Amino acid sequence: MADAVLAYSYARSSGLDLSSGQLDLSTSGGVTPSGPACHPAFFSGLLTRAAPAAAGLLGVADVARARYYDARPTGIVRDPVVTCNGDRLRFESFSACGGVYARLDVLQQALDGEVVELGTTNVDVNDPLRRALVRVGGNDPLHLRVGAEELVATTLDGAVVEKKVPLPTRWVRGFAEVQVIASGFDLRAELTGPEAVRFLRSLPRRGVLWAVPAGRSLRLSARPAAGAICLPGPDRLATLLPLLRFADGLRVYGPAVPAHGLAVASAWELELPGMRYVLTLSPEPRRGFSGEGAVLDDLATAHAEEDADLVGAMLAFEPRLDADLLAERCGLPRDRVRAALTQLGTAGRVGYDVAEAAHFHRELPYDPGRVAAMNPRLKAARDLVRRGAVRFTAPDTAVVGERRVRLTPGGPVCTCPWYADFRGSRGPCKHVLAAQQVRDQAQTDPKDGTR
Repeated sequence: MADAVLAYSYARSSGLDLSSGQLDLSTSGGVTPSGPACHPAFFSGLLTRAAPAAAGLLGVADVARARYYDARPTGIVRDPVVTCNGDRLRFESFSACGGVYARLDVLQQALDGEVVELGTTNVDVNDPLRRALVRVGGNDPLHLRVGAEELVATTLDGAVVEKKVPLPTRWVRGFAEVQVIASGFDLRAELTGPEAVRFLRSLPRRGVLWAVPAGRSLRLSARPAAGAICLPGPDRLATLLPLLRFADGLRVYGPAVPAHGLAVASAWELELPGMRYVLTLSPEPRRGFSGEGAVLDDLATAHAEEDADLVGAMLAFEPRLDADLLAERCGLPRDRVRAALTQLGTAGRVGYDVAEAAHFHRELPYDPGRVAAMNPRLKAARDLVRRGAVRFTAPDTAVVGERRVRLTPGGPVCTCPWYADFRGSRGPCKHVLAAQQVRDQAQTDPKDGTR
């Protein structure tokens, strides 16, 4: 599938006036509870801690233009996304290589002002603004406006800044994959500010390493051990380093060490005064999130699309989505709400916050209909089902084309090369997905469509 083009249109450039302490972030093409908006205004007031906020915003912008496995400049600048959830501002970006997700959460205790509107938009982070953000220091507050409260007409069409950049399918799919992967993380280690500084400044640049809790800190190992957190490509944590002078602590999240011992994703969260800056790393520096296949199990369920419509209608830019409350309101089992949230994630409508172990509502600026066609394994599985290529020979065993699939409690097994190569570490193969779909259809009551 060819890449789309994302067009930013700003009423004016973002800017920072250091003499007055005024930071204006210009917005483009957002979504609010009342619908789409060309230049939405979300917040007007003070950032009570200017220096860490400026450094964190610069870190998010740096990730957006980075390609970690290849140091050559990309020539492509994708502007960060900002969501106003009422009690916080969330700035998000994805690296150009698709392997690092960054987010700065500016929480209520670091904001003093008026929430003008809830919603999501892109913000202009241009080179002059980047240079000004580097010079912000001290503890003085910074005046912040996210979007102008009135349109400043500077040309006949009201737009003086336009950017057009490719929106690769791998980048879009990465946003969907990372929220599902992160929802399986647990807190694995917590370091104080001084310990975080010592650990992060001592890291080597290269390699896939494992960080093992040791007393109040972490030690590095080349092999996984009980309780270890995967650190694939320490150089990808580089945007944490300028923030260390503000750090109150470091929290590290990840899954349990897998039995196969292969590298896995992890999240590294720096606690700042009234803020959190988090980097989520893909399992390998040269491996983006787009091919991980974490969304496929949920997307393949029989009711995912219709359930997503129901759950999506109840979202109102909440900073935390309570899955149990959503299940109660929608009258759905919790597993179907989880699958619906995955479906909404592929449309860019929800993210996941590891610090609060909860999803949050936002609206990324891309076409959800286009995203639905971006998972070739799911498309191939549906084609196998349509062609009648799935035949169950036992309750847990199916022949799918030329392959044999077993749906065991310990996880599905297939005789195809994909399973032989990855052993389920990059999501199910098309044969497993097809078998799961046929089994789900057989378990559906044809009278009322429920299980």
